[in-house]
Amino acid sequence: MTAERILVVDDEPQIQRFLRPALGAAGYEVVEAMTGTQALKTAATAAPDVIILDLGLPDMDGKDVVASLRAWSKVPIIILSARDRESEKIAALDLGADDYIEKPFGIGELTARIRAALRHRIQMEGVQAQLSADGLAIDMVKRVVTRDGEVLRLTPKEYDLLVMLARHAGRVVTHRSLLTSVWGVAHGEDLHYLRVFIGQLRGKVERDPADPKIIRTEPGVGYRFVGDDD
Repeated sequence: MTAERILVVDDEPQIQRFLRPALGAAGYEVVEAMTGTQALKTAATAAPDVIILDLGLPDMDGKDVVASLRAWSKVPIIILSARDRESEKIAALDLGADDYIEKPFGIGELTARIRAALRHRIQMEGVQAQLSADGLAIDMVKRVVTRDGEVLRLTPKEYDLLVMLARHAGRVVTHRSLLTSVWGVAHGEDLHYLRVFIGQLRGKVERDPADPKIIRTEPGVGYRFVGDDD
């Protein structure tokens, strides 16, 4: 099982010092950004599953970060801010934020909102929470992959790559789409890099990696995940 990655965007060191161990104890991987500019760059390169965003950043308003993210990403955004005016909440939500929590806050409430955001993302994408293929089973809520009931040990990138393919089961996913979604826009042309990871992933999920039944190659285009329903 691999941990969901949470990007925490807040310029208050005490908030970062509190959230990193608290979210880590709840089973999440935490990456951090202190400015809006850094947040946008990290969101593109680290591929977080959820973003926790303060509105009062030193270089730009958090609402501008939301607007910029929504131009290219559907990642769930939870606003965590001391601003309690209704107008601020409405503006952030209208721009595309998924939730709004006021400071001070309880970690129990925050983790509950994170779980809800992750469930909602899966539902909005119109993909089953669980997928199976040739004895392979993927639980996208628990982030567990098994073959014939035995848990497979995937690296975070291998898991992200598998899920990206599985979410488009039956359809071809281009090389560039896989590279930019899993590794970020800077790696959009690294085809050799992708082939190496596909090879590693097949070695773990396929019964016979030399004759793959789950992750099929579409020559010159990309790859296709073939599930039990395809």
